[in-house]
Amino acid sequence: MILMPYKNIKQINFNIERIWIKVSDNKTLVLKNTNSFLDNMLKKDAEALPKGFNSLRFKQNALTVLQDTAGLEKLRGNEFTLARTLMKGAFLGLDFFNKECYCIVYGNKADFQTDYKGEKKLAKKYSVNPIKDIYAKLVREGDLFEEGVKEGQQFINFKPIPFNTAPIIGVFAVVYFQDGSMMYETMSKEEVDYIRDTFSKQPKGATWTKSYGEMAKKTVLRRLCKHIELDFDTLEQRKAWEDGADVNFNNKSEKKEVEKSIFDMDTEEEKKDTDTVNEPDFIEADYEEANNA
Repeated sequence: MILMPYKNIKQINFNIERIWIKVSDNKTLVLKNTNSFLDNMLKKDAEALPKGFNSLRFKQNALTVLQDTAGLEKLRGNEFTLARTLMKGAFLGLDFFNKECYCIVYGNKADFQTDYKGEKKLAKKYSVNPIKDIYAKLVREGDLFEEGVKEGQQFINFKPIPFNTAPIIGVFAVVYFQDGSMMYETMSKEEVDYIRDTFSKQPKGATWTKSYGEMAKKTVLRRLCKHIELDFDTLEQRKAWEDGADVNFNNKSEKKEVEKSIFDMDTEEEKKDTDTVNEPDFIEADYEEANNA
């Protein structure tokens, strides 16, 4: 056995500690700069936010979630874009802390995604035809699932095995409207996998590898929502909802142009007025408290 000199061990420990401090400092800088950018954006775009929206609570909840986001320190220098990503949740009235939506870090970029819970919330809120109930369910081996048309009316019948942990074979989503009508969509597991592998932003990302069931339900629910007329209050809401999908069924070049026309082009003007936020002397402001919000 070869023993390492004590002074070398001490130097290694010192280097590790210095790296840890640097990562911690970068994360703190990202949080503080993002807080400043987000505060400005919430004030500037106040008219595009949902009625009764609590901006202070939203910001506090979003920053609380960011503190535990892995890889956040890699976004040093990209805080402006990070704040714009969080704003998509604000436009839709979704809460990051309640897991209605997520800010996912890929390398040095942040991506906005809605959760299955957020999708249900938005469909109920913005459907032109009032919704009584809407949900998606996984179908596993051994479960009973039937669909058909009886006396001119479509129907589905689902009877799952209690606490079934067998492999997933499909997924469906159904919406019941208050006028008594209904619509539904079904997808086999093969269809879900094809959409994931072909259209997903991150087909091998943690959202799919760790939460396959929830992502499958969100995917079929999104397909169902194509048949539900959703009337968003603002263009920002419509665009944020489109960006919240994990999958992009549109032509990639078309999507790029749409993104640039609404968010990217607009943020270029904003950034001209707030470039100094990334400077170290700007990060002295403390977080605001929302205890009385």
